[in-house]
Amino acid sequence: MAFKRFATARWEGDIQSGTGAMSTPQSGLFADQNYSFKTRFGDETGTNPEELLAAAHAGCFSMALSAVLGRSGFVPTRIDTRAEATMEPGMQPGPTVTGIHLIVVAEVPGITAEQFAEIANAAKAGCVISRALAVPVTMEASLR
Repeated sequence: MAFKRFATARWEGDIQSGTGAMSTPQSGLFADQNYSFKTRFGDETGTNPEELLAAAHAGCFSMALSAVLGRSGFVPTRIDTRAEATMEPGMQPGPTVTGIHLIVVAEVPGITAEQFAEIANAAKAGCVISRALAVPVTMEASLR
């Protein structure tokens, strides 16, 4: 059975001086988190879509790695994942996320480096967010 997760975003104004807010009402993690051109392309405090994409990927991959390790008979003590989303601002038709690099450091008793590399690659390929980055995006658009 399928289920949905959602977040919301509101934007007011033009791209350069406008402001926005993102919320995660299902979990309540954050509400009306500031985002703007300056939080995305500058150093103003707030978040941005690429940071949230990286956070989602880091969290998803860490859980996927734990699952694949478990199926292989290993129980991780700790998994630390940093996901770095690279965005190229000068591309056409506009700024583009050109890649995500996962940096993983794990403590896994009894595993060899070769086993860990094989399992980590399987987890990367199977991670929900890794797979989501290649799916079609659909849309419903209407005017008020």
